[in-house]
Amino acid sequence: MKFNELLKSLRINLGTTLRQCATDLGVDASNWSKLERGVNPAPKDPTVLKTWANYFRLEGKEEVDFLSLAALSRREIPNDIVTDERIMGALPAFFRSLRDSDMSDEKLQEFVNDLRKLHTPDLKA
Repeated sequence: MKFNELLKSLRINLGTTLRQCATDLGVDASNWSKLERGVNPAPKDPTVLKTWANYFRLEGKEEVDFLSLAALSRREIPNDIVTDERIMGALPAFFRSLRDSDMSDEKLQEFVNDLRKLHTPDLKA
């Protein structure tokens, strides 16, 4: 799912109109529409994004996913990834693997699982 799709889904699930949501969050309705359509990327200001996450009642993993998708909408690596030296060290190999035209979906999934094991201590066993 992309950030714009998640944003629209959250608003609809909250039961609010585009205009009401924009008003509640202090955003121009036209700009909010552009966010939901993926015309504009997510704002960079973490305070704004936290306010939005609170508005949509996101906590824990949902909030992390929201912030990650916001970063990806700006074509940035999410902050929790950038600040993890182990993951950053593995990214060049990951990018090389992605560029490998012979990589099957199965091989890619295996690689992703290996990265998860590296990043998640309880999966190392």
